[in-house]
Amino acid sequence: MPTDLPMPAEAPEARGAQPRVDEREQEGGRWAVASGRWTVLAMSSAPAWAALADSLKGVPARNDRPWDLRPIDQLDHIGAQLLWNHWGQAWPARLEMDSQHKAVLDQVALYTCSAPVEPPVTLAQRFKAFAHNGPRMMIVARDFLALIGQLTLDLGKLLRAPHRGPWRDFSGQIYQFGTTALPITALVGLLIGVVLAYLTSQQLRQYGAETFIVNILGLSLIRELGPVLAAVLIAGRSGSAITAQIGVMRVTEELDAMRVMGIPHGFRLVMPRVLALAITMPLISMWTSMAALFGGMIAADLALDISPAYFISALPRAVPMSNLYLALSKSAVFGVLIALIGCYFGMKVKPNTESLGRGTTSSVVTSITVVILVDALFAVLFKGVGLR
Repeated sequence: MPTDLPMPAEAPEARGAQPRVDEREQEGGRWAVASGRWTVLAMSSAPAWAALADSLKGVPARNDRPWDLRPIDQLDHIGAQLLWNHWGQAWPARLEMDSQHKAVLDQVALYTCSAPVEPPVTLAQRFKAFAHNGPRMMIVARDFLALIGQLTLDLGKLLRAPHRGPWRDFSGQIYQFGTTALPITALVGLLIGVVLAYLTSQQLRQYGAETFIVNILGLSLIRELGPVLAAVLIAGRSGSAITAQIGVMRVTEELDAMRVMGIPHGFRLVMPRVLALAITMPLISMWTSMAALFGGMIAADLALDISPAYFISALPRAVPMSNLYLALSKSAVFGVLIALIGCYFGMKVKPNTESLGRGTTSSVVTSITVVILVDALFAVLFKGVGLR
């Protein structure tokens, strides 16, 4: 018969077994009387623990208060520790209890010690901890630069001997990163376009400038939101997949097997993924921008009565082609950075699952942060390009 099944809450024996403390008049004085089963099992449920805590609060700890522990049915070390801490780790002036309960309390009183007081952090320790970040950042920069250098050498090797390139891996990565990402990027882009168009139309209608919604949607979606939105989605979708794939190969010792067989990691793992994302990111960015523009066009027709024919005819005049070239260029940069960051954190995974999860999380967060920083850099450097 299983013994770990919970006892029904309405059973009277269960209620009587709950630990509690009451104040009673006995032997010409006011005593604190503990009863019930003071064990881990009896105190494991939340209602029992809350009831015990309330009863202990009702009996303030004073050394001159007599305690009667004889009604206690069972007492283990956890219950004894709870009583000892309630007494302030000192014996009451008068205590009545059975011999077996006294043995448990003697053990708790003998081996209980106060937690050491943690010394405050000094200014020198704070400075040392802050200065320690410098060497760690230099190590990360060194390893990332080594990864970029190895990628450059692998690209040179591919140009010298194209017939030896990992073309099957390259085509497979293009399918994984590009084709399978089309539905989610189109859906998110469509919804973003609809939301942006509706929010913009509320303001433009107040000034009678409904036709300028084409300029606002065209510039914002093609130049900024489309590439950034696609990059964030790919960083969370494909960047984490890259880190997880390479990290699992580390956990299963496949990377060690490749090294033993003389298969270079950079040529077979890093380079195909970097090239695949460098090619697919501009296409996904353009696809996301088109979906967002389509959603904005539908919303503009419903909210401002701007026909799709006018929207399509006015879009080339409102948005110069240089904005599209700029968007495609920085999307390619986003793809290279996402792939490199994913490969870097995948290579740094240690052969355990905890490191794999931590590396995947760090890869996604770092990729999104770098994408936003690089996009801000592009906005500053090319602030005069594509604007009339």
